Amino acid sequence: MSLVPPLVAIALALISREVVLSLFAGVWMGAVILAGFNPITGTAGSLDFLIDALIDRDHMAIVVFSLLLGGMVGVMARSGGTQGIVAELEKLATNRTRGQFLTWASAVFIFFDDYANTLIRGNALRPMTDRLLISREKLAYIVDSTAAPLAVSAVVTTWIGFQITQVRDAMATLAQNETDPELAAQLQAGADNAFLMVLHSIPYLFYPILALFFVLMIIVMKKDFGPMYTAERRARSGGGLVRPGSMPASDPTDPSLQPPEGAPHRWYNAAVPVLVVIGVALASLWGTGAAGLAAGERSIVAVIGNADPFASLLWASFAGSAVAIGLVVAQGILSVKGALEAWVGGIQSMLLAVIILVLAWGLGGVTGDMGTGPFLASLLGDTLPLTILPGLVFIVAALTAFSTGTSWGTMAILFPVVIPLAVAMGAGVGFAGGEHYAILLGTISSVMAGAVFGDHSSPISDTTVLSSMASACDLVDHVRTQLPYALVVAVVALAVGEIPAAAEWIHPVFSILIGLGLLYLVLRFFGKDPEDDLPQLTERALDPTAPAKTG
Repeated sequence: MSLVPPLVAIALALISREVVLSLFAGVWMGAVILAGFNPITGTAGSLDFLIDALIDRDHMAIVVFSLLLGGMVGVMARSGGTQGIVAELEKLATNRTRGQFLTWASAVFIFFDDYANTLIRGNALRPMTDRLLISREKLAYIVDSTAAPLAVSAVVTTWIGFQITQVRDAMATLAQNETDPELAAQLQAGADNAFLMVLHSIPYLFYPILALFFVLMIIVMKKDFGPMYTAERRARSGGGLVRPGSMPASDPTDPSLQPPEGAPHRWYNAAVPVLVVIGVALASLWGTGAAGLAAGERSIVAVIGNADPFASLLWASFAGSAVAIGLVVAQGILSVKGALEAWVGGIQSMLLAVIILVLAWGLGGVTGDMGTGPFLASLLGDTLPLTILPGLVFIVAALTAFSTGTSWGTMAILFPVVIPLAVAMGAGVGFAGGEHYAILLGTISSVMAGAVFGDHSSPISDTTVLSSMASACDLVDHVRTQLPYALVVAVVALAVGEIPAAAEWIHPVFSILIGLGLLYLVLRFFGKDPEDDLPQLTERALDPTAPAKTG
């Protein structure tokens, strides 16, 4: 029964493409079940879940961050700054391949947080990809599939502290409950070296690493398949950047966000606010992280791990909004009233996405109360062959993230379950370098990799919603086009990585190389160039003054 609400929401969303109604149906279904199938009490309870989702401090921080960033983008667009930066970028992105590559490579500059990565890149690069007739679905895919995979596999990110804490706490609990003094000391040593364990597990993050490179291969080889191929053919042939009849998660075409007649298109009116957001976010991460640490403990990893990412993103988006308004008012492009109206217009363009986000969180609250995550975790038995444990953990983590819509929640549910299970089955005896240490590392990494994969595949995931929001793409269309790519990468990661590498049959580096070879063959034999047999629209499509067709 705990699986019914998320499955109802996901199935309805994919079938009807009415994501708001589908998400609320999932929340309502779960609330009715929890109320003993009383529809009146259940309806009232469903509203309580939505209120609880909003009053959560971290959730509210994400909402305010998204709205402030939307306001900043509104000022950038209204002042002509967005058009100016598009003109500059088009000097580098002279064709579709270069434009997509630039979108992929830009992830490196905002590697420290997946939320900031998706929102900043999607909003900043969308005008450029629109001019190049790259579908919004493709933009959302590139943004989504390079944000969380980079955040989970890079060392200095807002994820690292959470990961280290989860591993440390699981190991410390094992040490406290262990009656054998020698084994208890080994377990405590593992808890004390949790960062080292997380660091050692990075080469075993097969899905995130392969997902990052698969995006690059698709761009370089100019190959697509499945619904993404259809979307790219539609956009490239002039049929619209989004599917006719779709409902984009945000509306960048609002007339109130277009620059006034004769406004100068100055690229720095868009670039400077974005750089301020990145700079303030990094400085705030350092400030909040270093505040609770002694001077001798302030390594980069320790500071970022101890930082408050939500406060940092709030300060960064507020600073970006203030700088964007200040720039255009100081130059006389907009009055104070005009700049504030543009800022409010940018906020309004994000309201649909915020509604979807709150509904997704509400559904997450329902699945939490119904025990969806613990139920899926309980499917892991203690009589399994040790070598298949990482692969099974990857599948369970993916199902949990898909059903609950949260990668962090999945890690919080599974780490306390799978680490003791792996140790009980004999993984990591002696720990760093000990017997079956690779299986323990594979189990740890499988939780993180499976969580990212499930997050990519789920229409109720917050990062999926944010990617659609930033790219102004229909949420369900984003899921439909990204899902085949995510599934292919996951199957390859499971086949050549999770099981053989964790069982120490092959070094993880060779697993990744073999995986890249298999993904190349998939694109080589099943992918097609969306531009084949299409009329050449290059001159019109790449004209910076030509309006982009969105439907």
